[in-house]
Amino acid sequence: MTDAVIHSAQPDTAEGADESSGVLAFERYWRQAVNSRLLIAGILAGGLVLGLLVTLLSTPQYQSTAVIEISRATANVTNIDQTEIEELQADEQYFQTQYELLGSRFLAEAVVDAANLTASEPFRDAFADDPEAPLERREAVEILLEHISIEPVQLSNLVNVHFSSPSRSLSAEIANIWAEQFLAANYEKRFGANIDARRYLRDQIAELRERLAQSEKELVDYANANQIVIVDTTVNDDDSSSAARSLIGDTLTTLNQALAQATAERIAAESALRAKATSTETRVASSQLQSMLAAAEAKLASLNANFGPEYPEVQAAQSEVEAIRDSIASSQGRDISGLEAAYRQALNEEAELQARVQAVQDRFLSQQGGGIQYGILKREVDTNRQLYDALLQRSKELEAAGAGKNNMTLVQPALPADEPYKPSLVLNLALALLAATAAAAAVVFLRETMDRTIRDPNDVQRLFGLPTLGLIPRVEQDDLLEELRRRSSELSEAYVAARSNISFLTPQGAPKSLMLTSTRPNEGKSLTSVAICRSFAQLGKRTLLIDADLRNTALVDFLGKQASKDAGLSSLLVGGSEPQAVTISIEEHGFDLIPSGMMPPNPADLLATDGLAQLIAKLEQSYDFILVDGPPVLGLADALEISTAVQGVVYVIESNDVKIRAIENALRRLRAANAKVYGAIVTKLDDRNSAYGYGYGYGYGYGYGEPVDDANAARA
Repeated sequence: MTDAVIHSAQPDTAEGADESSGVLAFERYWRQAVNSRLLIAGILAGGLVLGLLVTLLSTPQYQSTAVIEISRATANVTNIDQTEIEELQADEQYFQTQYELLGSRFLAEAVVDAANLTASEPFRDAFADDPEAPLERREAVEILLEHISIEPVQLSNLVNVHFSSPSRSLSAEIANIWAEQFLAANYEKRFGANIDARRYLRDQIAELRERLAQSEKELVDYANANQIVIVDTTVNDDDSSSAARSLIGDTLTTLNQALAQATAERIAAESALRAKATSTETRVASSQLQSMLAAAEAKLASLNANFGPEYPEVQAAQSEVEAIRDSIASSQGRDISGLEAAYRQALNEEAELQARVQAVQDRFLSQQGGGIQYGILKREVDTNRQLYDALLQRSKELEAAGAGKNNMTLVQPALPADEPYKPSLVLNLALALLAATAAAAAVVFLRETMDRTIRDPNDVQRLFGLPTLGLIPRVEQDDLLEELRRRSSELSEAYVAARSNISFLTPQGAPKSLMLTSTRPNEGKSLTSVAICRSFAQLGKRTLLIDADLRNTALVDFLGKQASKDAGLSSLLVGGSEPQAVTISIEEHGFDLIPSGMMPPNPADLLATDGLAQLIAKLEQSYDFILVDGPPVLGLADALEISTAVQGVVYVIESNDVKIRAIENALRRLRAANAKVYGAIVTKLDDRNSAYGYGYGYGYGYGYGEPVDDANAARA
């Protein structure tokens, strides 16, 4: 349990207690800092030296900055339902997304590929451990991400793209490439679909152009091979189909018209000839011609109404009507010979036309099979042409629409830096000093919080349930006994206060016999024994000090007395002498002393007998106060045996040194031996305890804390 925990565990009963606790804690840490001032100074000096070395050994870095302006792609001016807060949130989200994209890995990969950094010698010289070794793409990407930084300019649409490297020109080059790649990626993201569509249409148009040319070539080659001549092509009104007119077809149509004309003329001539043969026949013929004329005119009217004047049958019917009319007109005046000549001529013309029609018809029929394949090829040509025209029209529409304008621009390209931006000596020293200060504060905090010793004497009561009988300061004097003799000294006054508290331990006053013990050696137990005996002696009480530490016989040397090594407590316990024979009078202090005597081989066994209790009971008849200077508790059973021979125990605790757990274990052992522990005397209080209101004004220093070979501190 640390001092900090000990202090905070005490209940506060008033608001002022919290304030005093805070002040007390601060003062504790301040005292610890003062006590650790040399260590703190060393840490601060080391931090400054480290900052200086880092500055001198660091490679200068040059930083170049490219500035990009980012605007929203579109502004929502029609959606009246969208609130202003939603728009601000959308803006923030959009800009934050762009900032993340600016520092993303995909952009670093694009920069590596665009600048071919894996093969760039300046880049390898600046960053690679071995400039001669090839640089992998992944390594180049990691280097870029490590040295790039994105800094949005507050309250603006501007973004600073910083890149740092040991090379001025390389920093500017990569910063500009980074900005350009980001703008290109944004442009591609916004208008990539349009660009891809135009690129796709260009490919499709080129492919379809080749297909159209090939299909047209096949159609022409087939027509030439089969002697198919197309004179006209008509398209239906619904544009769903087309019809082609070949040369043979037109020839056959014309010959059919001529044949119909010739047939009509031959019929007319034959009719006229027959009508002229006899009058009766003439009249009959005339009547028949009139009938034929009426029928021919009716037929002509019907055909003309259904097919139009250009239809071949209509033209043939027209020729027939005219021939009959001519026959009727000339039937009366034509002679037989003329009629016969006209008839033969008409018959010959008809026969000749019939022969020509038959020949052309045979040739037309021979082309009908080839016409099917020609139609297939023709439809393929038409289909390819339609597709080609549609794609060409769509491509022109996309070109007219254009790709739009990028909503991001490079406002300021990066320029080579004039001076390196780091390392900065001032900044490094400031950071080093700050880090050293934090480290020093951590050291102070750890030393204070991990110090599990007694700092606040009140902890003796709180932790161990013992009243504090005396608070003894640390003094820096070589002759502690001389300091003790000065009744005005702080050391002497402190022990007088301790003696006064001991005097009120029982209703009858101080117990007749007490033992002083401690956790371990060198806690000020021997000096405390001498001082308390001296103080009781000054009150006129007959006082006896017994040195019961049979393992350490230095109390006599501490007092500057000579004593026989064979005469002492050990000899009394074995029954070899009387108390008066071994007692030494300490005249300058006014009390008697029984030294420890010869060191026995088994001190614990010797103290475990009833001899010590009987001896103390016998001595109580001659002395008013008997104080036994016992050995330490931990590791030994001597103090436990002595505690059964005296009326009580006073425990000596050295502040700021002995661990709380050790004290707890020692007290637990004493209580297990049924020892009555009256209280504790806290020794060696110094400026570290002043935060708790103790030690202030004392001389700070307590010479019995010196090494054991010092004559004055042998029993400290």
